[in-house]
Amino acid sequence: MTTSSNASTSSTQACASQACTSHTSSSSAVVANSVKADPSKETVVLAYSGGLDTSICIKWLQEVKHLNVVAVVGELGQEHAGLEAIKQRALKTGAINCHIVDMREKFVQKALTSALAANALYENQYPLLSALSRPIISEALVEIAHQYNAAYVAHGCTGKGNDQVRFEACIAMLDPTLKVIAPVREWEFKTRPEEMEWAQAHGVEVPTTQASPYSIDDNLWGRAIECGILEDPYNEPPEDIYTMTVSPEQAPDKPTYTEIEFKQGIPCALDNKPMSYLDIIYALNDIAGSNGYGRLDMVENRLVGVKSRECYEQPAALALIEAHKALEALCLEREVLHAKLPLEHSWATAVYYGQWFSPLKGALDAFMAHTQQCLSGVVKLKFYKGTCTVVGRKSDFSLYSYALATYDKSDSFNHNAAQGFIDLTILSNKIWAQNRIAHNQSIL
Repeated sequence: MTTSSNASTSSTQACASQACTSHTSSSSAVVANSVKADPSKETVVLAYSGGLDTSICIKWLQEVKHLNVVAVVGELGQEHAGLEAIKQRALKTGAINCHIVDMREKFVQKALTSALAANALYENQYPLLSALSRPIISEALVEIAHQYNAAYVAHGCTGKGNDQVRFEACIAMLDPTLKVIAPVREWEFKTRPEEMEWAQAHGVEVPTTQASPYSIDDNLWGRAIECGILEDPYNEPPEDIYTMTVSPEQAPDKPTYTEIEFKQGIPCALDNKPMSYLDIIYALNDIAGSNGYGRLDMVENRLVGVKSRECYEQPAALALIEAHKALEALCLEREVLHAKLPLEHSWATAVYYGQWFSPLKGALDAFMAHTQQCLSGVVKLKFYKGTCTVVGRKSDFSLYSYALATYDKSDSFNHNAAQGFIDLTILSNKIWAQNRIAHNQSIL
């Protein structure tokens, strides 16, 4: 579900603030139909955003594939002017029903909790905002498909992106009997004007938003921005692509300090105020974003084999991962921490590749969850002009010992044990070196 927007930072924060005060899940119960279902036709459930592509998808699936269409709109904390209007557009276009499903709490509890446990950064940079939402949307699509005894599920992804793989992999693992239709891969339209022309000819109402050269996908974990001037990786991203973060140059001249408390790896309080993980995300998006922190500009290796220049705004996501890593450094035993680092990379790659419901990802989740059992404590962050720095951390489960670490008179480390430790540590390599020298072979 992709939208395009050039909204201001203030409007984004207002939308987030409003969403933060109302997290009750919208019912996916059947609403009054705009078009009566044709009992002679099979049914398809469509992931619907209300944009140009998915609006055309409704009519195309009806007229070309001869199917009843049920639209599903997911509320994931994205920028929008109102989901009820999107629902009415779907019904007016010919969908027999449109479900608005508030997925935010499920998104946080199932996706973002696991992602934070894994410090999820694809290619050690990108906090996976799109990849994390697709499994949650897919679950809703499959659930609603079962309600309607639908034979098909459809999405509006192109044939060049990652999301087509994620949707189809998740759907296949949730219900292998469902068939997937990808209209954008099949239809004849090559350009947006061609789509607009077809929409007008077939009476499809499309959103009359201000034209934007960018393709944007967003949710409460951040925003992904591509296309337009960004397709040249040498071009500096213009300021108008950003809505969640101010320019670092325009950020406050004084730093902002924030304390995040974790309980078993999950954020539970901000600045000594107990809050839900969801509310902490909204609050940190504002705090970090207002200090110019949370922007990424990277060349990313897509699953389909294409290198793509991507820009991201993820202030809360990046700040939380930074804080979570700092707490792990304090609380996790050395060998556990060392083993976890490459597994974090495997976790992020598996999710990026659409393997959310795979056995590999399930096994990795079990490891990550085990490491979070004693990960409780407080981390202090300092935000200043586009930077986020960990400046303090404490925990009842801390493995840091002042008596072992200090060099003052309270030092309790056994220095006399070092020689034997060194002798045993280097023993095998020492024997190898002696053997090489005895045979006149250089060790260099």
